Amino acid sequence: VSPQSGARINISEGNCPERIITLAGPTNAIFKAFAMIIDKLEEDISSSMTNSTAASRPPVTLRLVVPASQCGSLIGKGGCKIKEIRESTGAQVQVAGDMLPNSTERAITIAGIPQSIIECVKQICVVMLESPPKGVTIPYRPKPSSSPVIFAGGQVRTARGSRG
Repeated sequence: VSPQSGARINISEGNCPERIITLAGPTNAIFKAFAMIIDKLEEDISSSMTNSTAASRPPVTLRLVVPASQCGSLIGKGGCKIKEIRESTGAQVQVAGDMLPNSTERAITIAGIPQSIIECVKQICVVMLESPPKGVTIPYRPKPSSSPVIFAGGQVRTARGSRG
């Protein structure tokens, strides 16, 4: 994905139930890499559910990790911005109320068909670029798990975008 998109891609350690994918580079390269990653997740879901119809498959679900200081801009006054993003993309979007453990970041859960998710992330990135984070951001680092973790309806994966 990295050579084809032009984005720098880093994937966190594999001994955690969640792995964080960090994308860096020009905005268009990040979007291209992200679209390729979403397509791969969709392929993985499809191949693991060969006997099911498209209608019975769970939607692709991912969590964006964003600085908590930017969440207000994403939600908007009275929730108007997040509602606009939901309606224009068709994706399900939920901003966590609490910060992730030992960090100043919050999770945004996005679910839907790949094209909806890609468009949703583009719109979220536009808002984030217009409202840079305030103060110091302490990044979320998943803790290694000693017991197996099961995610209902498929796997939950995490992505973090940065612009460089």
